[in-house]
Amino acid sequence: MTGFELSREHEEFRRSVREFAEAEIAPHVAGWDRDHHFPVEVVQKMGALGLMGLSAPEEYGGAGEDGDFTSLCVAIEEIGRVDQSLGITLEAAVGLGINPILTYGTEAQRQAWLPDLVAGRRLAGFGLTEPGAGSDAGATRTRAEIDPASGEWVVNGGKQFITNSGSEITSVVTVTARTGTRGDGSAEISAIIVPAGTPGFVAEPAYDKLGWNISDTHPLTFTDARVPADSLLGERGRGYAQFLATLDDGRVAIAALATGLIQACLEQCVTYAGERQTFGGPIGRKQGVAFQIADLEVMLQASRLLTYKAAAMKDAMLRGSGPSVGEFKRAASVAKLYTSESAVTATRIATQVFGGYGFMEEYPVARFYRDAKILEIGEGTSEVQRMLIARGLGLPVE
Repeated sequence: MTGFELSREHEEFRRSVREFAEAEIAPHVAGWDRDHHFPVEVVQKMGALGLMGLSAPEEYGGAGEDGDFTSLCVAIEEIGRVDQSLGITLEAAVGLGINPILTYGTEAQRQAWLPDLVAGRRLAGFGLTEPGAGSDAGATRTRAEIDPASGEWVVNGGKQFITNSGSEITSVVTVTARTGTRGDGSAEISAIIVPAGTPGFVAEPAYDKLGWNISDTHPLTFTDARVPADSLLGERGRGYAQFLATLDDGRVAIAALATGLIQACLEQCVTYAGERQTFGGPIGRKQGVAFQIADLEVMLQASRLLTYKAAAMKDAMLRGSGPSVGEFKRAASVAKLYTSESAVTATRIATQVFGGYGFMEEYPVARFYRDAKILEIGEGTSEVQRMLIARGLGLPVE
């Protein structure tokens, strides 16, 4: 990447992902959304194209040196331009499914789970959020205790809003759980790997959501779910910190998803404003319409720059150079905050440009409008991002 311009290789990769999305997703997405259908075969095709392995080493089937975090963001943006549900499926498959195991897992855990996940044959979920522990993730109530007789972890509790957690190809979910109490009385939170099919682990019926209707999202319950002692992911008591670090990368990926949505809104509006005739001419001739579409272009360019600046910082860190962790965290929050709020505004503008037709499900802007709002909530709400940015500036905000 030179400056904030994507390299020729990244742009060529963008074209290949766009061609895939236009051919394999675009013709079917309206029906899938209407039927709340999770297209397993298309998810697996994304894996076959190599999209799940863009940040994974070659020994697990990934792209190795031919891939990077920026490439993953490009792929998420392009899939998200056509459909946000499948964009978040890709984002969660890599950022929340593969990366925790890749980053914190033992070699045995990596060998057990990563080849199928990287190939897209299977999916993994990331169980953090609970009914009383969303933004306050430290308030986790799910517990995991060692049974002294068997040496197994016994997991009890529940998670909610968990992506890729109950599909027919889900193989595993990593969950945060209280595993004890620290000397100061605070909870010791660790990460535990729970395979799908474990007795006592149930993916409850899928949610009926406002948007992201194609995405696989479930509440999870654990009732004396037993897993081996070596199912601990990373260091005991470091689960909360591990998952917070995972969310930093996820925020940049969500920014890429939001950027794809703004791009889609801009394209739809430019086309429609040039074709729709009122008062003897196209509506794009009217300043009230044209100026709003011009605002979309400004939001798009700013969003793309913020997203790929943060992605470039992450890649530099992976190479052992570049910014500090604190600088990257702030860049990730800035990108996530601006792009997600801009995407919500962009869908409102697009719906307004389309007028009454924008309220009809036969036009994609209605789906865009429904899908956008969650971008301001998932991977840390807008309020959390503002808090993190303010803390990065040295303000003692709570």
